[in-house]
Amino acid sequence: MVAENINRACKQTRKPVKAERETQMKLLTYRSGGRDHVGVLDYDGQHIWRIGKYSSMLDLIQSGISASELSAASARHGEPVLFSDITKRPPIPNPAQDIICLGLNYSAHAEESAKAAGTNFVGTSDYAIYFSKRASETTADGEAIPGHWEITENAVDYEVELAVVIGRDAFKVSKEDAYDYVFGYTVFNDMSARNIQRNHKQFYFGKSLDGFCPMGPWIVTEDEFNRPPSLRLRTWVNGELRQDSNTDELIFDIPHIISELSQGIVLKAGTIIATGTPAGVGMGFSPPKYLQKGDVITCEIEGIGRLENEME
Repeated sequence: MVAENINRACKQTRKPVKAERETQMKLLTYRSGGRDHVGVLDYDGQHIWRIGKYSSMLDLIQSGISASELSAASARHGEPVLFSDITKRPPIPNPAQDIICLGLNYSAHAEESAKAAGTNFVGTSDYAIYFSKRASETTADGEAIPGHWEITENAVDYEVELAVVIGRDAFKVSKEDAYDYVFGYTVFNDMSARNIQRNHKQFYFGKSLDGFCPMGPWIVTEDEFNRPPSLRLRTWVNGELRQDSNTDELIFDIPHIISELSQGIVLKAGTIIATGTPAGVGMGFSPPKYLQKGDVITCEIEGIGRLENEME
């Protein structure tokens, strides 16, 4: 496994390694010395091994590097840096394309959305709802999210989602082969301005405001998970648990999404797909529990990590 190779590399350099360690390879983008770098988080959670050959996470993904090659690249390059000394960045700070999102991909969320809209819930669709989210720049774990209060009218909402990162160009992929095209997974918060979404009767503008794309804190490689990954998703706002579900509840699963989209679209390496959010979003409460300035949103996905941001 990738994790075992990294562990051996750490032992060879006599750096501290956690005795009972996790087995995920956590790839991250970080800023040190005024520049962004790509690295691997050590099992002790305190050191980062820089992967110096690649200029960015997109460059690394698009290179087609294998797990064993990735392990060797991180082990060969110099001394590790302290996690406490770096500035956290999103794993993919500048996506090459808009993020592909799924709407109403959990039954309970589809039901609460219908209720919030004042319509009767008639069941889930036979077809996935796809839309794009503009994100020329994503938001890092720990970075503030602008509320754009002058146009959002205190109707800003959160949505924890499992994000899939495509590892190689995918075209006309079968469901059986879909996971072979996944590079890894990260935590995604599909921030939304509900008033804009309602007024314009579509998702794009209300979900694409600058700063409305938190993701991270890293990417965990696909080979560290079962197929399909069965992962608990949770969101807290100021310590109050709001969302609590599992990716087992996805209506359209990862193989379906990748296979269906790739029948007519080339999913380029580095593409980010946000797979939808479960019930418990702010608009689902009566009255709605929208975000306010100073609120802290914590999104967590089992086996990946926590993404925490404050509204400003």
